[in-house]
Amino acid sequence: MGFFLQNIVNALQWGSFYALIALGYSMVYSVLMLFNFAHGDIFMAGAYIGFFVASALLGLNALGIVVMPGWLLFVLTVILAMMLTSLLGMLVERIAYRPLRGAPRASAALTGMMVGIILQTGNLALLGAKRRTFPALIPTVTFQIGEASVTNTRIMIVAISVVLMLALHFFVRKTKWGMAMRAMAYDFVVVPLMGVPINSIARLAFGLGSALAAVAGILFGIAYPVLEPYMGLLVGWKAFVAAILGGRGSVLGAAVAGFLLGFIEIFVAAVFPSTLRDLIAYSIILLILTFRPHGFFGEPYSARLRL
Repeated sequence: MGFFLQNIVNALQWGSFYALIALGYSMVYSVLMLFNFAHGDIFMAGAYIGFFVASALLGLNALGIVVMPGWLLFVLTVILAMMLTSLLGMLVERIAYRPLRGAPRASAALTGMMVGIILQTGNLALLGAKRRTFPALIPTVTFQIGEASVTNTRIMIVAISVVLMLALHFFVRKTKWGMAMRAMAYDFVVVPLMGVPINSIARLAFGLGSALAAVAGILFGIAYPVLEPYMGLLVGWKAFVAAILGGRGSVLGAAVAGFLLGFIEIFVAAVFPSTLRDLIAYSIILLILTFRPHGFFGEPYSARLRL
């Protein structure tokens, strides 16, 4: 029982990262009908931005210029990193994607890959290949639940992820901007003719997705403190798989599929040799897509429209 509970805790934490990043993929696709293949590297950039913001705040704290408890430092780090990474995402949309809006999809896909390479190599050129350790903002406290060990940081990671997902769901369903995003997802061609500003909605989608990626990057840095320029490559591609599995353009589907992918990977690695983790996990996903080709919450109409 302890083995099972421990792996559930690990899976919830791991799935939180996939879900937050997959939401960015899904929102951009729902508005512009393209996948931002640089999104994994925006997650990496968000983690580094969070690192520098946290380091600066800790430096000010140490000098006595400002005196703040750890939880307030964490909150400020998250807010500032979300704002800065959101600006980075909107800059990527303006420079890389907007000029190609009428171009073939393959051009936009290649552009995303090139933007990702620019972010990776730019990180290497500016900061070097040395790995960095994310600063400890909140002291770690371990709780024992039966035979399972749960830390306060793991609880915080899952709680923040779920709250952000619920907030995004409320935004998309209950606000005017969210209504415009859903309308754009339904009919990309007609809705702009009705006065919906596509450039503003595109900026909003990139900005929100990038902000969520920044939170994922900071939480990832807290859970696994080592940061390196290629950290977003594999995690980003797996989150892309989660976005496909959830149903392209579905916010709820991306969240559910992200957690499911986290559960599959953790439990497969717990039972089988770790070298077989990806083989078994993605064989399961392939089997699911065989019976649900549009994903969990994808619709045949929208899939036909966007392919």
